[in-house]
Amino acid sequence: MAVLAYKSFEPMPVLDGTQVMLNFGDYELSIVSHSGSYGGQKGLYEIAPFKNGQMVNMPGITEEHDTVKGYLTEAAVDTIIKKMYFLTGKSPRQI
Repeated sequence: MAVLAYKSFEPMPVLDGTQVMLNFGDYELSIVSHSGSYGGQKGLYEIAPFKNGQMVNMPGITEEHDTVKGYLTEAAVDTIIKKMYFLTGKSPRQI
């Protein structure tokens, strides 16, 4: 069974907060919380999907014409991790 919860990964220090980078095969998902991220000052998270090192819009993950999604609770991040798993067919692996 794939591990699909934010708490299952180890946040790494970045700027004045944390980041978790997950690999889903051809895609990666950045999950950050710091003073410059959307919602970071309130203890919330911002996510951005990447493909080939470039931020990309991903239907079902980000809004049309946007590559980041912010002001997310941990439960919302868990839902996005699950969506990435189902969209890519790959279990997340922390990188």
